[in-house]
Amino acid sequence: MSTFSGLNAATTALWAQRRALDVTGQNVANVNTDGYSRQRAEMQAMGGTGVPAFFSTSTGIGAGVNADKVIRIRDAFLEGRGHVETANSARLTAVDDAYGLIEQAYREPGDTGIQNLLADMWAGFEDLANHPEDLGSRGQIIQRLDTLVGGLKFSQAQLGGQWTQTRENLQVLVDDVNASAQTVAQLNQAIQGALRAGIPANDLMDKRDLLVNKLAEQIGATVRPKDDGVVDVMVGGIAIVAGSTSTAFAVAGSLDPDTVSLDPPRIVTAGAGYAVRPGGTAQGQIEVLKDIIPGYRAQLNGVASDLAAAINGLHTTGYDMAGNAGTELLGPVPGPVTAENLTVLISDPALIAASSIGPGTPNNDAGVAKQLAALRQSTTGVDATYRRMIVELGVQAAVSDRNLGIQQVITAQVDAAKESVAGVNIDEEMTNMLSYQHAYSAAGRLVTAIDEMLDVLINRTGLVGR
Repeated sequence: MSTFSGLNAATTALWAQRRALDVTGQNVANVNTDGYSRQRAEMQAMGGTGVPAFFSTSTGIGAGVNADKVIRIRDAFLEGRGHVETANSARLTAVDDAYGLIEQAYREPGDTGIQNLLADMWAGFEDLANHPEDLGSRGQIIQRLDTLVGGLKFSQAQLGGQWTQTRENLQVLVDDVNASAQTVAQLNQAIQGALRAGIPANDLMDKRDLLVNKLAEQIGATVRPKDDGVVDVMVGGIAIVAGSTSTAFAVAGSLDPDTVSLDPPRIVTAGAGYAVRPGGTAQGQIEVLKDIIPGYRAQLNGVASDLAAAINGLHTTGYDMAGNAGTELLGPVPGPVTAENLTVLISDPALIAASSIGPGTPNNDAGVAKQLAALRQSTTGVDATYRRMIVELGVQAAVSDRNLGIQQVITAQVDAAKESVAGVNIDEEMTNMLSYQHAYSAAGRLVTAIDEMLDVLINRTGLVGR
């Protein structure tokens, strides 16, 4: 071994410990940086040759330490689990938010809710049954029907507006997904070039992973690693990112909530039009667009249609104050009747057909009015149907909220596990900092010791008696 080999080993130790201190400083500086993964300088002993040459041998002590490689601390299993759980949480959040807005559209329970408006209308028919000769009692029937019709239209309009807003949000989300996928493809190319050139790309990988987590939340993306640090990003079996290229997605389907069954909203590949099975927020929004909101709009249309059929069915059997046969009270006629087009067809209180006696005999009979008032007690009537719908909505909203709560706990646990591996711990970094500092000081003392030995060897060898 050369006399100066110890000085070389000390020099590599100084460089390695300084590099480790630099990495620790980078970790501390980014302790609050979103998406940052802590890094570690990998130190490896620089050993001597294991196969001696013909005319030389090695003592096997080694040549110092090498710290060229700086790695990111990540757990691939937790990363993949995090993508799945984040997507599930985002899907349930979209569904839960939709149920909350639907409950607001019905305004139940409350003074302006449809249930209360129905009760006011039936109370009006009861008052008419008690005072059929009073034009005021007849007039308030028309007013309360107008109020009920307005409440049904308002709820249906709220649901329609929610559907339109959700579809617009889906379009914005897909546009953002396309932009993020393009950026991930560009980062793939940059990372591949850096690693092939021997340049660290840890910060670029952190940026890419942050975008992949965003894609997992938005559309349920998963990752498939490849060579040279490249990853493919998959959505429902389709590669939205393959190496340095990305595939654009688009939103297809109906723009009208009433034609969803004919052309349901969906996500497809731009150009080719292949159907994509998304996850995350996009999956939740598509569920809302295809099933949840159209389902409640259809049920509300059924309430309006049943209301018109029940009232018209009795009203047309009665007679007004002049003894004329009653006509349809709610329309349009001919149908179909929906919550959006429901209208009150009579504006003259005298035309309310409250009497069961006729025709052609002016009277103050209230036989039909009593039958109309009794409709509220029917176990198969409009009130019962509407109550079942509201109860079902409450149950579905409660289940959705409970599922979201459970999923949020699971997601938080996975995120905490990821953070425990990849996150920066100040206490740990302080310990590493002191360790590297002492090692640097020791390497410096080694240089001093070797320098003193060389001084003796060079300047004092051969001198005697001094």
